[in-house]
Amino acid sequence: MTFSRRPTDPDEAPEAGGPLRPAVPGQAFRDAIARVPSAVHIITTAGPAGRRGFTATAFASVSDDPATILVCLNLKSSQNEAFRRNAVFAVNMLPPAAQPVADVFAGRGGVVGEARFEHGVWSSLVTGSPILDGAPMALDCDLVDSVEMGTHAVMFGRVVAVSGIGPGAREDEGVLIYRDRHYDKTRAP
Repeated sequence: MTFSRRPTDPDEAPEAGGPLRPAVPGQAFRDAIARVPSAVHIITTAGPAGRRGFTATAFASVSDDPATILVCLNLKSSQNEAFRRNAVFAVNMLPPAAQPVADVFAGRGGVVGEARFEHGVWSSLVTGSPILDGAPMALDCDLVDSVEMGTHAVMFGRVVAVSGIGPGAREDEGVLIYRDRHYDKTRAP
């Protein structure tokens, strides 16, 4: 079943459900979403367009068969083209100790492009996208689709490799989270 309520005209009535209601103001939405505790991730890519990366909390699983995830990147970001051209990306969940790296990839301090990878120790799995050493979990993905929705590109990735799970995985550190516009960490079990 396919269903889409994405009319180009806000007054256009889709076949089911009638016209779309007006959305809440952007600031009210951002304030509400800021209350949601979210794991902090660095999303990376590597390939013909070079290595690029950004900090994100907008990440979710989509399907387990095939294993598919989504991440969101602001359309104003100059990195969109690199992610499209490279057509691969990795999601690196961060431990609390990686907060300084999260800040760099969030653009704090003015570090851009390839220079961001001078912070942290990086390796790779299958696609060549950078994987942060010590990440509690990383997903290596082929980019299978990208959809523009409002202010963001929603990138869908098919997961082709994982790290940080199974025997030997470090589970004692917790995870860096972001809530109410500041960092915190989950508590170790």
